[in-house]
Amino acid sequence: MAGISWFQECATVKPFSLSLCIALCGIPGSFAIAQAGAPKPPMIPSGETRKLTTHTYAIEDKDTTPGVPNIGFVVGSRAVLVIDTGMGPRNGKTVAAEAQKLAPGHQIYLVTTHVHPEHDLGAEAFPPQTKMIRSVDQEKDIAQYGLSMANTFIARSTTNAELLTGANFRTADIHFDKSYDLDLGGVAVRILAMGPNHTRGDTAIWVPAERVLFSGDVAMKGLPSFASPDSSVKQWLASLQTFASLKPSIVVPSHGPIGDMSYITGYQSLLTTVRDRTTALKRQGKSLEEVTSTLTAELKPKYVDSNRLAGAIRTAYAEAS
Repeated sequence: MAGISWFQECATVKPFSLSLCIALCGIPGSFAIAQAGAPKPPMIPSGETRKLTTHTYAIEDKDTTPGVPNIGFVVGSRAVLVIDTGMGPRNGKTVAAEAQKLAPGHQIYLVTTHVHPEHDLGAEAFPPQTKMIRSVDQEKDIAQYGLSMANTFIARSTTNAELLTGANFRTADIHFDKSYDLDLGGVAVRILAMGPNHTRGDTAIWVPAERVLFSGDVAMKGLPSFASPDSSVKQWLASLQTFASLKPSIVVPSHGPIGDMSYITGYQSLLTTVRDRTTALKRQGKSLEEVTSTLTAELKPKYVDSNRLAGAIRTAYAEAS
C-alpha cells in the first residue's frame, strides 16, 4: 500500500483483513478481534470516574472495548483539563458532564491525545466556553486528512454511524508548537507535542506534582501502532526517553489498563530490539519481506498483538542505513 495515506489504507481494508485495520487504527488487536463477533457499543460510561491522585481522575475502559479510550481529568481550584472525548457528540456530552460534576462552575480546558475519532470527535459537544488546546502537528493532521478516518469508522457499523454522522473537529482556542504550560489553580500541567509516533499529532499530558502521565498511544500495554506515514522508530524512542526522564508513578494510556513505568520500558525494549535487529538484517542484504518474516517469528512468542510488528519493522527498515 505504498503511497496511500494511513486514513485511506484503513478505509480500503477488506473484511478478511480486520487485524490490519485494527492495527492501523490504534485499537489493541487481541481484544478487538476477540470481540469482533459481538461488539460492545463504544460508549463512555457515566458515573464511573475514579480518583487516581489528589487532582487526577480517569474513566478507565476496564473492558477494553474497541473504540473506547481512557478519559482523563486534571482538576484545579479554577479549572479542569479534560483529556480525550470519546466517539462523537453523545460520548462528548457524557465526558463533559463528568467534568462538570468533578469541577462545577470551573473553566473547562480540552486536549486530545491524537485526532482519531474515538479521541477527538466528541469535542463539539462540550460547552461553548470550553477552551480547546491543539498542537500545530494535530492541526496539520486535521488539515491533511480531515474526516477520512471518521468515514472509515462510520462504514464499520450502524452504531458508529449514529455516533459520528455530522461530527466535526472543534476549532482550537489555544495553539502550541512543542509544549504548553497550564495552571488550573494550584495544579500545574504541561502538555507536550511528542512528534510523529502513532500519529504526527500525538500529545501527552504531564502532571508533575503527582507524577501522572497521560501517554496517549505512545506508551500502552498493547503493542505500538505505527499508524502514520510520518511515524518514526527514532522519534518514538526519543519520546519514550522523554517519558522515562519524567519518572511517572502512574501512566494512563489511550487504551487498555492504567499502568506505570513498565509501559515505557516495555516499549523501549521492543523498539530497540526491532531497530537493532532490522538494521542488522538489512545490512546482510535481506529484503523487507525477509526481515519482517524473520523478526516476526522471533518476537511472536513474546507478544500477543504480533500483527502490529509489521508496521514497526517496516518503519525501522526504512530508517536503517
